[in-house]
Amino acid sequence: MNDAKAQIENEQDLHEGIQNFISQLEGLDNYRLPQRAYHIMRLAIRDLVLFPGKTILEKEMADILQMSRTPVREALVRLETEGMVHLIPRRGFTVEPIEKNDLREIYEIAQIMEGFAVEKATDRIEDREIQQLELLIHKQEKAIEQKDLRLWSYLDDQFHHLIIEFAKNKRLNTIIDIHSDQLYRARLYTINKRPLPLQSITEHKAIISCMRAGEGSAARMVMQSHRKRARVEILEALDKMNESLTSGA
Repeated sequence: MNDAKAQIENEQDLHEGIQNFISQLEGLDNYRLPQRAYHIMRLAIRDLVLFPGKTILEKEMADILQMSRTPVREALVRLETEGMVHLIPRRGFTVEPIEKNDLREIYEIAQIMEGFAVEKATDRIEDREIQQLELLIHKQEKAIEQKDLRLWSYLDDQFHHLIIEFAKNKRLNTIIDIHSDQLYRARLYTINKRPLPLQSITEHKAIISCMRAGEGSAARMVMQSHRKRARVEILEALDKMNESLTSGA
C-alpha cells in the first residue's frame, strides 16, 4: 500500500513539475502536436525536469501533455535518434543517463568546432555584438554573486550560442546544435559538484578581448583551452557523483 501511495505521489510530482515547466515556455501554439511534444520533452530532459535514468510510460506522458499517444510516440522516436531517450517496446521510455565516454567525445567535438566558430566570428563581429557578449558576462557575474548557478548555466549556454551565431555559418551551427543539449544537461547536472565558475568568467573575458582586438587565432586557442578545462572539470565531477551513487552515499 505504501509503495502504491509513493507511486501516485511521484506521478503527481512529475505531472506538476512538467506543467510548471510548460507554463514557462513560449510559442507552443505555433507547433504542430508532434513538434510540440518533441519541443517540451527535449527541453524538459535538457533542463533536468526529466532526470537521467527516469522511466516514464508513454500513456503517462500523453496524459501530462494532454494529447494522444501518436504525437508523443513520434516525438520519442526523434528523441531516441538524438540519443536523449531509450524506447521500451509497447511501454514508454527511459531518459538516457549522462555517460562519461559519450560526454568526452561530445566535448572533443565542441572544442574543435567552437574554436573554429570563434575564429570566424572574430573576422565578422560588430561592436554591438561584442557588447551583447559583454552584457551576458555581466549577468553571469551577477548570477554567481546571487549563487544562482542554474541561471549561470543558462547564461553560459547563451554566451556560446551567440558566438556560434556570430560566425554566420549555418552548417557549423547545425553540427554544434546536435550536441548542445547534451553539453547543457551535463553542465547543469554537475554544477553543484564543481567549483564556482569564476575561472569560466575569466576565460570568457579573455575570449572577448581577443575578438575585440581582431585576433581570431588567439580567440580560437583561448576557446579551445576553455572547453578543454571545462571537460576535465565536468568529467571529474561526474566520476565523483557516480562513486557516491555506487557507494550509496
